[in-house]
Amino acid sequence: MPDERRKSYVLAGQAVEAPSLPAGLHLVATPIGNLRDVTLRALETLASADIIACEDTRITRRLTEHYGINTPLTPYHEHNAGAARPKLLARIAAGSSIALVSDAGTPLISDPGFKLVRAAREAGLAVTALPGPSAALAALTMAGLPTDRFFFEGFLPVKTGQRRARIAELSRIPATLIFYESGPRLVRALADLASGLGPREAAVCRELTKLHEEVRRGDLPGLARAYEDGAETRGEIVIVVAPPPADAAQPDAGELDALLRRALERVSMKDAVSEVAAATGLPRREIYQRALALNDEDGDGAPP
Repeated sequence: MPDERRKSYVLAGQAVEAPSLPAGLHLVATPIGNLRDVTLRALETLASADIIACEDTRITRRLTEHYGINTPLTPYHEHNAGAARPKLLARIAAGSSIALVSDAGTPLISDPGFKLVRAAREAGLAVTALPGPSAALAALTMAGLPTDRFFFEGFLPVKTGQRRARIAELSRIPATLIFYESGPRLVRALADLASGLGPREAAVCRELTKLHEEVRRGDLPGLARAYEDGAETRGEIVIVVAPPPADAAQPDAGELDALLRRALERVSMKDAVSEVAAATGLPRREIYQRALALNDEDGDGAPP
């Protein structure tokens, strides 16, 4: 049930009463570093909500304490989502308002919140999004690379073979690519991107909006060498890579089959066709016919 505590936040040293919040799930974007990037609507929602569901209560508490918000926090992350999700949905159904936040940036981007949103939608519960900070979009706008079409990949696979295979699948997507990466993995990731994508322009955006913000630009081989030689890797990192040249060759039959087989190992035929169509620019009908042929060759005889 909704609580009866005094709901307010502190702005410029003054307590501000927060307006009432309707029942439902409220997706709140939070700062990716600089706490002043929070929106007024986000502050009102965090203060008014009956509870804030967050990845790490310690991280979210820094934001709520900074703005004098005393809304209770509850953990919601990939390790407890299965147990926590039905409890949150039950609270919303009973009339509570729940704010969902990630550790930083926009919820659902590289975190498990989408399952909660999907379940809330399926249950007929209200879902509201409060736009705001996003590391991916901040990096895209700062990189100096084409912004008219982009593909957000998130984190590449940890294992070397899987990472290189995924980069090969992404190589033909006619769009700027956006990756998240951690400091300890940055050197290996850049080396594999340089090997798989060639000398494309790129930018490594580190610690965006924070005191030690850095955007290092160059081609992929040059950036790989710079970080291998000891450039700073601490902090949160976004890699932005330019699209392939406009005259990039279309895959031959063998390359197309390899792309399809790798995709079919991970996803359904429908999703594999969509993924390869996006990566190659080839017509979906052509790719679907080839996928059916591969399916027959492999002895299944029916679409998965």
